[in-house]
Amino acid sequence: MEVLRKSSAFAAEVLDVFERSLSDKELVAQAKALCRDFILSRLNQNGLAWSKSELNLTPARAALADVSFVLLCLGDELERILPSLYTNVARQLNISVAMETMVSDAFIGVATEIFSTGITWGKVVSMYAVAGALAVDCVRQGHAATVNVIVDSLGQFVRNSLVQWLKRRGGWVELTNCVVKREICPEHSWLSSALDSLRYFLISMYVYIMKEG
Repeated sequence: MEVLRKSSAFAAEVLDVFERSLSDKELVAQAKALCRDFILSRLNQNGLAWSKSELNLTPARAALADVSFVLLCLGDELERILPSLYTNVARQLNISVAMETMVSDAFIGVATEIFSTGITWGKVVSMYAVAGALAVDCVRQGHAATVNVIVDSLGQFVRNSLVQWLKRRGGWVELTNCVVKREICPEHSWLSSALDSLRYFLISMYVYIMKEG
C-alpha cells in the first residue's frame, strides 16, 4: 500500500508538471475552447439558436470542465454587477457586426484597453464577458458566422498578450484555485442552482481577482 501511495503521489507530481508546461499553442487552443463554452451559454441564456453549419462551437473538452464552470459563474456575477457594460456591446462600440474585420479589430481594441494597466483573472473574465455579449449581438442581428471571428480574435489576443502570464500561473486551471475549492457533479447544471450556491463566494472573490496580478 505504501508503494502504491508513493506511486500515486509521483504520478500526481508528474501530471502537475505536465499541466504547468503547456505550450503556447495548447494554451491558445484552451482559451478558444473556453470562449466557445462561454458563448454557447450566453446564446442559450438569450434564447438564441444558431446553425451548426455556420458555427464551429465545439464545447471544451472534459479536462477544462472545472475551468469553464468557474469562468461562467464569474461571468454571470460580473454581468450582474455591471449589466449595462455587457449589453448591446456592438452598439456601444458603434460597429457593424456584418463586417468581420471591424468586429475583430473592435474586440482586440477592447481587450487591449482592458489589460492596459496589467493582467488579472478578473480582467480575463471581463474579456470573455465582452466576447459573449458581442456574440449575442452577432447572432441576434443575423450574422452568426461572425461568432467564429470573435473566438479567433480572442485566441489571437491570448497568444500575443496573455500566454506568458498564463504559463507563470500554471495555465487556465489556476482560475479554479483562486476562487474556491469544491467538487462539481458532472450532471450539475452550469446555469441553475450552482450560481446561487457559489454567489457568496463570488461576490467577495470578484474584488480579489480584480486586484491580484
